[in-house]
Amino acid sequence: MRILTQILVLVLMATVSVAQNPVQLSFKEAVQTAIKNNVRLNQEKNQLELNQVQKSSSIGRLAPSVSSSFYAVRIDGNSFNQNEGKVENGVRDNLYGSIDAQITVFNGFNRINAVTQSNASLEAQQYLVKRTEQDVISLVSSQYLQVLLDNELLKISQNNVELQKKQADQIKTQVELGSKAEVDFISQDAQVKSAELSMLRARVTLRNDKATLAQTMLIDPQADFDLDDPSWNTNFTAILDQNLDVLYSNALANRADYMSAIQNEKAARLGVSMAKAGYYPSLAAFGSYGSAYNKLQGSMARPFPDQFFNDNTYFQYGLSLSIPIFNGLQNRVATVRSKVLHDNAVLNKASIENTVKSNVLRSHQNFQDAILAYQSAESQLKAAELSFQLEKERYDLGITDLVQFTQSNQNYVKAQGDFAQAKYTIMFQKILLDYAIGTLRFDDLP
Repeated sequence: MRILTQILVLVLMATVSVAQNPVQLSFKEAVQTAIKNNVRLNQEKNQLELNQVQKSSSIGRLAPSVSSSFYAVRIDGNSFNQNEGKVENGVRDNLYGSIDAQITVFNGFNRINAVTQSNASLEAQQYLVKRTEQDVISLVSSQYLQVLLDNELLKISQNNVELQKKQADQIKTQVELGSKAEVDFISQDAQVKSAELSMLRARVTLRNDKATLAQTMLIDPQADFDLDDPSWNTNFTAILDQNLDVLYSNALANRADYMSAIQNEKAARLGVSMAKAGYYPSLAAFGSYGSAYNKLQGSMARPFPDQFFNDNTYFQYGLSLSIPIFNGLQNRVATVRSKVLHDNAVLNKASIENTVKSNVLRSHQNFQDAILAYQSAESQLKAAELSFQLEKERYDLGITDLVQFTQSNQNYVKAQGDFAQAKYTIMFQKILLDYAIGTLRFDDLP
């Protein structure tokens, strides 16, 4: 029994240990999770499904409308018997049935324009779904890279704490041997406390940014996860060599929000034509096939099959013309409303076109600046590292004082942080440039 209890305890400990291990999350997995769970994107996809049904409905309205009717009536009193051509008194049962069809021949091309408009609305919604997905990718990329940067800064802070503690222990030993003044140890101990405070702040920032990323992915905020550092392609020479006019053209051809605005403007323009159709006469063709059955209770009537399928069958057809004369200015109101919607759509398209060009210009410039900043930070880091190593040797030999050594260490720590910042900034700026051009795709992510 004791052995069994020990085995159960070990199993439980192993289970808890496995449960506490953080989940390893790759960049693509994070983006995929956010795309799957994003509320706005799912709402846009639901709207896309509705637009698809509306397009099918507009096409179906071009076909004839067909309906059938069947009803039974009991008449108590005088009624006319169409089979015998006379008035009868009493209780009579009547059955009627018909199949009716109608098709619009002309109505100012309203239904044809409705088909084209629904197709434009469907394409606009498809572009909107695509752009919303790019919004999610851009947002998750920003937050994912921020968490990676936080991790890097935390590691730099932890390494600095270990270095400062090691240096403090070394100075303490030298103070005890009389080769260093006690004030050096006090100053170094203060540096240790400062480094520990920086590490604490870095840890809090990391925790908060991970919670923000978890919220964007719509997963449990308490879930523990670690992020993989993706393999980024750092060869950006071809992008920098592109002319801005080429980037503008590519953006106008690929930006889904701009393409959506074009289709919305087209749909609004067709709405004006549909509203004006209310001024035109409408012509429809109709046809109806039916029959009836009549029986006076107590009388000898012809059987139901003979009446309903032979005697009383009929087929009627014809044309129906409707000419609008006056309807309380409703056609005018509809036309003016559609024109206003079209004018607003034109303004919106022009605004988005200007926004696209501004985004491309800003993203391209920021990307160039990020590359220059990365190169500068890389050189600065190498210089700061070499300076720190030389200053440490000078301090260990007693050539320089603690103030210069501390300043050299601070410069080195700052250079490490600047380099980490520049490294992840250049990656994010590349994503922002693709986002501005409209070529950001999930399949192209590392």
